[in-house]
Amino acid sequence: MSDLATQLAKLDGHLARFRDKGILNLIDGQDVPGAGGVFETNSPVDESLIAPVARGTAADIDRAAKAAKAAFPAWAAMPGDQRKAILHRIADLIEARAEEIALCECWDTGQAWRFMSKAALRGAENFRFFADLAPSARDGQSLPTRDHLNVTTRKPIGPVGVITPWNTPFMLSTWKIAPALAAGCTVVHKPAEFSPLSARLLAEICHEAGLPPGVLNLVNGLGEEAGKALTEHPDIKAIAFVGESRTGSMIMRQGAETLKRVHFELGGKNPVVVFDDADLERALDAVIFMIYSLNGERCTSSSRLLVQDTIAEKFHAMLVSRVNNIKVGHPLDPATEIGPLIHKTHFDKVTSYVEIGHQDGASLAAGGNRVGDKGWFIRPTLFTNARSDMRIAQEEVFGPFLTSLTFKDESEALAIANSTAYGLTGYIWTNDLTRAMRFSDALEAGMIWVNSENVRHLPTPFGGVKASGIGRDGGDWSFEFYMEQKNTAFALGQHKIQRLGA
Repeated sequence: MSDLATQLAKLDGHLARFRDKGILNLIDGQDVPGAGGVFETNSPVDESLIAPVARGTAADIDRAAKAAKAAFPAWAAMPGDQRKAILHRIADLIEARAEEIALCECWDTGQAWRFMSKAALRGAENFRFFADLAPSARDGQSLPTRDHLNVTTRKPIGPVGVITPWNTPFMLSTWKIAPALAAGCTVVHKPAEFSPLSARLLAEICHEAGLPPGVLNLVNGLGEEAGKALTEHPDIKAIAFVGESRTGSMIMRQGAETLKRVHFELGGKNPVVVFDDADLERALDAVIFMIYSLNGERCTSSSRLLVQDTIAEKFHAMLVSRVNNIKVGHPLDPATEIGPLIHKTHFDKVTSYVEIGHQDGASLAAGGNRVGDKGWFIRPTLFTNARSDMRIAQEEVFGPFLTSLTFKDESEALAIANSTAYGLTGYIWTNDLTRAMRFSDALEAGMIWVNSENVRHLPTPFGGVKASGIGRDGGDWSFEFYMEQKNTAFALGQHKIQRLGA
């Protein structure tokens, strides 16, 4: 059999049980159907039914939140080294089932095998990283003064809600859930309705590894039903959300009544700035990778190219040639570089921006057309001759869609780069070190890479500014969200106390 046929045969075996039984919720360690019946998840490859999915409602969320609340005292009290052992067992099982997870993720999301084949392993790395931090998660500081010894400690905040997106769902779920569990929190997880499959696999793995019932609860459902109930539930102390900026605003409003702590990783319209002294071949590789990998459905994509006018013609010629050579195809084909977009709704959104680009007056230099008549495939798209005030230069498309602008000098590049509502990432290509330092300091972004694509290092803070988010993931920054700080001051002697009414 061909590589693709072999992959499809393996996938069919993994999906058989879900076709028969559906994708159920997992609450307090038990399989639970949705109180709202079911909805369907379909593959973006050919629009075929993958499985019916439990449609959770407020009643399911309430049951899950109460289970998380009941499980919290024992899980929080468990010694960190014991939590560490369980999280390492989770990582072991993720690695053992990495191929199954990747195949299911490709079929459910349309992401190419060349990227998803490593995503499960990255999820295992996330669990191992935070597992090793679990024993020291509560460590604080000793802060002495002349009269007092201040001792800080950290305590897990309580049951938390995790709402994850559809673009790389497994990896992003581990990114949120692993530190929550390491900190001692219990979790109610509501995955995106477009890609529920790998969330069920993760919940099964966690319980097989020995996670006590109620510590991780999975409730599938729609955002306006299950998601809203989760963000409003009084037993849920915090919400970690990855998704659109508009949805983040809605969640903040919904959680205001119960004073929810929130962590938002939201949208981006990230600039990649190429100066004329850059290594153009390496810059080209990075520009293409950061907008067209993962089907362009990534918050950190470099969706705005800012190229210096002195090299723009040369760079655009190199770029168009490469973009037109990108292979669009079946996500399980190892040769495929771009698969289908997640859903018809999203396909319609991305393709609408092709017309918007024409209306704006930009030049369509590559792509923009549908591929085939089944599934949600689109050719990687490039617009040149754009201006910063155009919608295609301001709004997040979240697809394989690159808008290119030119600039004359550093000050103009900075003005263009900072001209959007977003501020997640930025990429700078120059061999002038002082320019790189000046520019990165003035660039409005939470994360910046110089002469590099996005290379994630887990101990570093991940997050954005402006409309791109609130808070940071990674290393100790994750624990700052999932834990409360406590300070205890011990008097060291007989310091003077003011006497009133004596």
